[in-house]
Amino acid sequence: MTYLRLLQHLSADGVRSVILADGDAAHFLPGVASVRELALGAIAAGQTLADAAKDAGQGEAVDIAAEFAAGRLLAPIDHEDGAHLLLAGTGLTHLGSAEGRDKMHKAAASGEHVTDSMRMFLEGLEGGKPAAGEVGQQPEWFYKGDGSQLVGPTDDLEMPAFAKDGGEEPELAGIYLIGEDGTAYRLGLALANEYSDHVTERHNYLWLAHSKLRQAALGPELLLGTPPSHIEGTSKVIRGGETIWEKPFLSGEGNMSHTFANLEHHHFKYDLFRRPGDVHVHFFGTATLSFADGVQTEEGDVFEISAAPFTLPVANRLVRVPERAFAVKAI
Repeated sequence: MTYLRLLQHLSADGVRSVILADGDAAHFLPGVASVRELALGAIAAGQTLADAAKDAGQGEAVDIAAEFAAGRLLAPIDHEDGAHLLLAGTGLTHLGSAEGRDKMHKAAASGEHVTDSMRMFLEGLEGGKPAAGEVGQQPEWFYKGDGSQLVGPTDDLEMPAFAKDGGEEPELAGIYLIGEDGTAYRLGLALANEYSDHVTERHNYLWLAHSKLRQAALGPELLLGTPPSHIEGTSKVIRGGETIWEKPFLSGEGNMSHTFANLEHHHFKYDLFRRPGDVHVHFFGTATLSFADGVQTEEGDVFEISAAPFTLPVANRLVRVPERAFAVKAI
């Protein structure tokens, strides 16, 4: 089965375009400069995003693999004002996801004491998939930043000077646009690296909030329609051209302890997350980390994450940035 995907493209001369891909075939959408623009039109017309893309017409054919290799594909969603794009996510949502987290926090536990992480995972396992019309257990939730923290599928991921670690988190992200009436519209799913500082988190779980205030990367394709319930992918750490760590990962609702609907309910139940025109990128969680297997990442490492039915990966290089001076002044 093939899935329609939308991609955002930036030409060498700075012109933005949107691409519709269906299987191995892809073409530009004439006159469409952004996925957000296309989605706003679809909402106004009462259409699905897929139908709006099909109705936009068929422009020049394009080889998306070649455009990816050339670095001309952007994140599949953005906002002209980064303050109106919010990055957030939920953790401990996948079957087996508690294992790596529990390892990090086990040192703080003794005897038969159950860590907070394991308790939250078990509560999600029991109540994260409620019956239709019911509200399930709320998940762990975290904030990552605004649109300034979102990077494209081949951009560098920055490790701040104060960071203790920079580690990958391969997962899916839901992409949402808030309509004029406050309705949250899921536009589709993207492949993601929800990059975090696991050393900081391991030191004290109450520093989870600090560990998540990092950039995040999206793969180039926005998967439209109902996603498959079972998604298999591969996560790699590549150093000097050699793969030093590789592991499969599973995602999709069939491999999760929460439904997408339950995670969406507990995010968008807050009024401030239903501001018309805003874009939300919501990371659904992972179960696979190189950090959990003892890998210590280094500057220059490349994180490569791939998963069908996405046809292109997200591949980002880790860079350490120098300390950036700032000041706090009383006036």
